[in-house]
Amino acid sequence: MKIVAALDTCEGLGMCEAMAPDFFEVGDDGVVEVLDDSPGEEHRTDLAAAVDACPVLALTLQG
Repeated sequence: MKIVAALDTCEGLGMCEAMAPDFFEVGDDGVVEVLDDSPGEEHRTDLAAAVDACPVLALTLQG
């Protein structure tokens, strides 16, 4: 599984960071940073919830 962030779409609202802080961090520039872009399958449920929570659809899970 791979986390993909559309940095040009991200508005830095931080929903992903709030739901999965081990994987996402919104920087001072207001854009998300993916802290681990290839997490283990055991994190899929939490990451899918964080991706779904993004109001601007800037995140996707592949694989």
